[in-house]
Amino acid sequence: MPSPQVDIFIPCFVDQLYPHTALNMVRVLEKVGCQVHYNPAQTCCGQPAYNAGYKAESRDIARKFLDDFPTPAAGSEARYVVSPSASCVGMVRNAYPPLFADTSDAARCQALRPRTYELTEFLVDVLGVSTIPGAALAGTYTYHDSCAALRECGIREAPRRLLDGVAGLARLEMAETSTCCGFGGTFAVKFEAISVAMAQQKVEHALATGANYIVSTDVSCLMHLEAYIRREKLAIKTMHIADVLASGW
Repeated sequence: MPSPQVDIFIPCFVDQLYPHTALNMVRVLEKVGCQVHYNPAQTCCGQPAYNAGYKAESRDIARKFLDDFPTPAAGSEARYVVSPSASCVGMVRNAYPPLFADTSDAARCQALRPRTYELTEFLVDVLGVSTIPGAALAGTYTYHDSCAALRECGIREAPRRLLDGVAGLARLEMAETSTCCGFGGTFAVKFEAISVAMAQQKVEHALATGANYIVSTDVSCLMHLEAYIRREKLAIKTMHIADVLASGW
């Protein structure tokens, strides 16, 4: 059986602040038999500009994304676009269609959407993987459902299934796990006090479980929560799910 062909998209936050998460995603994908490809010309999905209201500018960035991940030729092997960010995947699936409606790029956009996946849903829903061989991490975790993963992409069970398969790791669900962490991109800048209060609430719910780690699919959420945790010197850590799945081997 041929190896699944995967083009990885590395989001801005991961590229600049958490490059080890990108490397760990590659390790996980290769561990389950994928052939991973990286296009160094890739930049951004366009979400920051889009969320700030700059639709024309975001369309220009999104068009480059279409160029960076071209549609495979008819009859060629399937090629997936996989990212360690449900936020970016949600942008491609939900914002690209209206951005490119009635344009010459509409067909390319429609072809890209069904082959673009967040890491955990690709592993579970496409490859049928529920356990990463050798994954091990001692301790307990509580899971944060990011808004993008849960509401934009419908991802809830896949990450939990993978995490529950990590040797030595046990789940402790927090209260209001689906409540927003408060980051929201430009929301954290425009409404700082509300954003910080939401982070505080999320972290307090996580601490109440007694878990060692807060795990999620989105580093933007984790970055926001980690900043609050560090400021308050709290005894809990954040980990992206790719880093957890690559632990122990």
